[in-house]
Amino acid sequence: MKVAVRTLCEFAARHGDLDYRYTPAPSADEGIAGHQTIQSRRGYGYKSEYSLTGDCLGLALSGRADGYHPHKNRLEEIKTHRGDVSRIREHQRALHLAQLRAYGALLCRQENRSSVELALVYYDIGRDKETELTETARADQLWQELETLCGRYKDWADQEEHHREQRDALLASLSFPFPAFRPRQRQLAETVYKNSVKADTLLLEAPTGLGKTLGTLFPALMAMPAARQDRLFYLTCRNTARQLALDAVDKLRHNQDEQQSWPLRILELVSKDDACEHPDKACHGDSCPLAKGFFDRLPDARAEAVQSRAPLTRESLAKIAAGHDICPYFLAQEMARWSDLVIGDVNRLFDQSALLHGLIRQNNWSVSVLVDEAHNLVDRARGMYSVQLDQQRLLKTKKAAPKPVKAALERTARAWQALIREHGDSSQPVFLDSPPAQLSGALQGMVSSLTDYLADNPPDLALQELLFESVAFMKLADRFGDHSLCQFQRAGRGRASLTLQNMIPADFLTDRFAAAHSMLLFSATLSPGVYYRDLFGLPEDARFTSLPSPFSADQLQIEFTPGISTRQLHRQASLEPIAELIARQYRQRPGHYLAFFSSFRYAKEVSDTLAQQAPDIPQRSQQPGMSPTQRRAFLEAFRQPGGSVAFAVLGGVFSEGIDLPGDQLVGAFVATLGLPPFDAWHEVLKARLQQRFGKGYDYTYLIPGMQKVVQAAGRVVRTPDDQGVIWLIDDRFLQPKSRSLLPEWWFAIGASR
Repeated sequence: MKVAVRTLCEFAARHGDLDYRYTPAPSADEGIAGHQTIQSRRGYGYKSEYSLTGDCLGLALSGRADGYHPHKNRLEEIKTHRGDVSRIREHQRALHLAQLRAYGALLCRQENRSSVELALVYYDIGRDKETELTETARADQLWQELETLCGRYKDWADQEEHHREQRDALLASLSFPFPAFRPRQRQLAETVYKNSVKADTLLLEAPTGLGKTLGTLFPALMAMPAARQDRLFYLTCRNTARQLALDAVDKLRHNQDEQQSWPLRILELVSKDDACEHPDKACHGDSCPLAKGFFDRLPDARAEAVQSRAPLTRESLAKIAAGHDICPYFLAQEMARWSDLVIGDVNRLFDQSALLHGLIRQNNWSVSVLVDEAHNLVDRARGMYSVQLDQQRLLKTKKAAPKPVKAALERTARAWQALIREHGDSSQPVFLDSPPAQLSGALQGMVSSLTDYLADNPPDLALQELLFESVAFMKLADRFGDHSLCQFQRAGRGRASLTLQNMIPADFLTDRFAAAHSMLLFSATLSPGVYYRDLFGLPEDARFTSLPSPFSADQLQIEFTPGISTRQLHRQASLEPIAELIARQYRQRPGHYLAFFSSFRYAKEVSDTLAQQAPDIPQRSQQPGMSPTQRRAFLEAFRQPGGSVAFAVLGGVFSEGIDLPGDQLVGAFVATLGLPPFDAWHEVLKARLQQRFGKGYDYTYLIPGMQKVVQAAGRVVRTPDDQGVIWLIDDRFLQPKSRSLLPEWWFAIGASR
């Protein structure tokens, strides 16, 4: 069985406490750059990323040592860090040393050496400082230690190999849990299966009503043995979609022969906020009882988890963790290594410190990835690679700051003042060419000071939040380029902010997509495919496919309004015509309707006008900041007899991801093209996208706006039996470019009026 040296050591050589103290680690890119800096200094004959392989107790071990100098017989393991090297915990050093000695054992056997000089090199990327721990080790001693580690891992490896055989046998004969596919669902499943087996990247527009969750999971699971894939990741942009995926797998599981075992391991990954049992405590043994001795108790908890035939959901993992007195969140992180299907948020693969991306690279996994509601990934990814610094947070924290960090916070406050003197005369946003050097330098010193203090003192939430915010800013500042914008703004005294806002996520996502064996991004709205290919940074050979809808234009009445404009200049004049239109439609066919507008204000103005013109028509409205209970009540009203006009905001929580089949919704009014505001930020975005892709207006305004329109209108027809009407209220909907972005099936039988 093939095993990466790092995986072997993390399994067999970790002991003691879980310890995530406040020592900001370099980003992956910073770590790579740090390694390259050290490697470039080593001179003639030095070999970087030296490949090592060997068999030990039946395990085929492999790895890449950071550096080997044959003439000096010196093997190096390089670890990048920030701050005082003494902050690196003893158990972390022990793991680093175990990895180095394992590489040493393989080197001596591979190069026929009787001994080797081992160097553990810690490199502080902030101070450009190396700290070395060196020793000369004998080959026989190193091999004996390696056999000890492999002995601990061997039984587990044999178990995993047997599990893989059982899993692949199950998946190869997996059966669909219903007597027949839905209309067009078989075509969906065949497309997904072929994409997995061919190791392609596909943007798949799969219209509403196909049963996309089961229609993608079922064939992707079936394809794993044929494609020789190690893992399947099902990633969502909304928390509610995780449960839909778990429900789909549950249907597959209960559909199998009762006599047949179910060896497929399924893991639900949730956020730390959702899983943490002690949110008031820090993640180390001196603070949290579930971190104390974590790695000593982990083997038994892990063994219990892999024996579970039910999905490892948040609830089931919490129960297992409680039985072993360990942290459920970090138990889930461990089980991500050993689960066949991982269901979680898109940030688990795509953000800066993504767990799943790290595991792919470490273990050289062949992974199939499914991304649900992928049209949301553009904005989600922009958020992952954006960060804001607030002067107000610093000033509030500085007032009560302990003495050891006071001076560093004062220096950062002075750097803020210098920035304000240079740019702060106006409350309007100011776009800077690059992150200000003086503030960046002050942040570096402050981060070092906060790190030292928090490592040795009780948790301080205010200092911790300031530290995390500053580290996030520094990491993105190091990668600043034309993909992002640096924006300074001052809302008042002590209320300045500095934002690094990502505009083109492709520059950060490309390596994430490249790491996958097969990639399927699917949604009901992914047209035009080139827009998503460009902004995601997909390879040039990435394909786009749009499946036919299971619905027909006979089910849908599309109405246009050539005489109404919802442009800002014409808003006031549009109120009465829109209210009259809504009243006329409601009286023709009473029932439940959704009316979407570009803002709460616009929606209220039309709502008030409708109340004056037609007080007999029932209506209600979405309110800003509705609680989950209020949202459920808003949706529950659609299931009541009678009808009403429900006013909502386009792009909000009620414009996608909700199902209101049958008479729960008989029509929708969309009174806007959904265009983002024509403000300074979007104009800069338009210029950047024009420069990069030659489609500034379309990529900034038209396509994102029309995507929201199609999503909102898509609430009307959800099943083959639904009938409804959609009013597209703006003369621009009739323009060829806008109309081309509407689903073709709406007009397949001349349904437009």
